Amino acid sequence: QVQLVESGGGSVLAGDSLRLSCTGSGSFATYLIGWFRQAPGKEREFLGAVSFDGDSTYYAESVKDRFTTSRDNAKSTAYLQMNSLKPEDTAVYYCAASDVILALRPTRDEYESWGQGTQVTVSS
Repeated sequence: QVQLVESGGGSVLAGDSLRLSCTGSGSFATYLIGWFRQAPGKEREFLGAVSFDGDSTYYAESVKDRFTTSRDNAKSTAYLQMNSLKPEDTAVYYCAASDVILALRPTRDEYESWGQGTQVTVSS
């Protein structure tokens, strides 16, 4: 099991960048880390994921040109770099851990541990 805590959210202007962090305890380095977001009244949306070793990533088409995920297992931390932010990026952002390998692209239900979320608000 792994426990996750997100940080780095805040209020920014359109066009700004923001980096979220996801710090884990337990066996963090053995888990794939995924990033999701949920806007009011909408379903939780997958954004991207990084493999347990940080060598591989994949992204949702909607954000692949603006968002990048990475990790530093020595710090038990994963990151989501978000560039060129838009008002429609406003949401609560979550990281989550899965023991499914990245090549199999785990479904949302296959993520077994979730952080508490961090709010990102983008104003025009």
